[in-house]
Amino acid sequence: LCVVPLILLTCSLLTAPAVAAGNNYELIVRAGDHDRVNVPVMAILTEAQQQANLRPAILEKARSVTLTDAAGAALPAQLTMPGLPAESAAKAGLVVRELHFVLPSLKQGQTTKLLATVSAEEPSDEGFTWQNKPGEYAELSFGDRPVLRYMCRALDDSSKAAREQTYKVFHHLYDPAGSRFVTKGAGGKFTHHRGIFYGFNRISYGGSKRVDIWHCSGDTHQLHEGFLADEAGPVLGRHRLALDWHGVGKEVFAKERRELTVYNVPGGQLVECASELRSTVGKISLAGDPQHAGFQFRAAQDVADGDQQLTYDLRPDGKGKPGETRNWPGNKDFVNLPFNAMSFVIDEKRYTAVYLDKPTNPKEARFSERTYG
Repeated sequence: LCVVPLILLTCSLLTAPAVAAGNNYELIVRAGDHDRVNVPVMAILTEAQQQANLRPAILEKARSVTLTDAAGAALPAQLTMPGLPAESAAKAGLVVRELHFVLPSLKQGQTTKLLATVSAEEPSDEGFTWQNKPGEYAELSFGDRPVLRYMCRALDDSSKAAREQTYKVFHHLYDPAGSRFVTKGAGGKFTHHRGIFYGFNRISYGGSKRVDIWHCSGDTHQLHEGFLADEAGPVLGRHRLALDWHGVGKEVFAKERRELTVYNVPGGQLVECASELRSTVGKISLAGDPQHAGFQFRAAQDVADGDQQLTYDLRPDGKGKPGETRNWPGNKDFVNLPFNAMSFVIDEKRYTAVYLDKPTNPKEARFSERTYG
């Protein structure tokens, strides 16, 4: 199934452990059971930290990397600090970096070897860049093409309308041409739906306290507290955010680190989401249903205002009928899908958002579809 332009959410392909020899790392990539085309690959590079009277740790000083295939052809590559899911690899006494590249193609069952050479030289400034408008948003661009915008205004309680605009942080996603948002902001049908966002509608803690951070009712809201890290280069743009979750009486009941990564892949945007949520009030119950919990993608208001019969879904068992949706619990077997895709129309142009669930994520994973996006 192929629909262009393509918007994808979350993906990964693993390599064998990288073997180091001086500045060089040899990587072995296995395609596994499928043909691979333009797949983002991440390898963890490690090195013992510098010891007294010994040579400086090469990886610790590395700022850039070159990557070549078996024929000596160069592939775009990027060296980054560990992302949120890989932080556990950063053990005491080790320098840890991530090596990222997009694998152009590898046939089912095949293996390829690559050579990565790290350097202390600064990388080129080509590729992704971040620009911030303090107090408003942070925007990621690839060259001069906008890709992603993080909406992070502080809560404004001066009026109901102002609060509605600011009670939730979220990410807007641009179309692959960078000409408009394909995600929804405040207002319109279900104003609490916003771009790419995260929350739960039935949270409880402290015995009797009930919080709905999905609709952000009452005192409940999410607040941006700061930028923790960012990366930008030829392969990916990433940032990590500090967020506070406010509940009853506006108290902070949880703190979140949220990280979004966008990969430079042909034909669309590939976005990976990761989150770490920690309670500040003891045990918390995070509950909801597929329609009101977890990471969500919400298409632009144009979809709800347009002909929803143009919307159809692409599932592991094939293409659905236009205007037909499946939802748990009406469809109790609509769980643990490797992917679920929604194809929708904005301004007479068709887009597809594909949600890929990482196999190692907790299960049961329940899915929900909406004709309005």
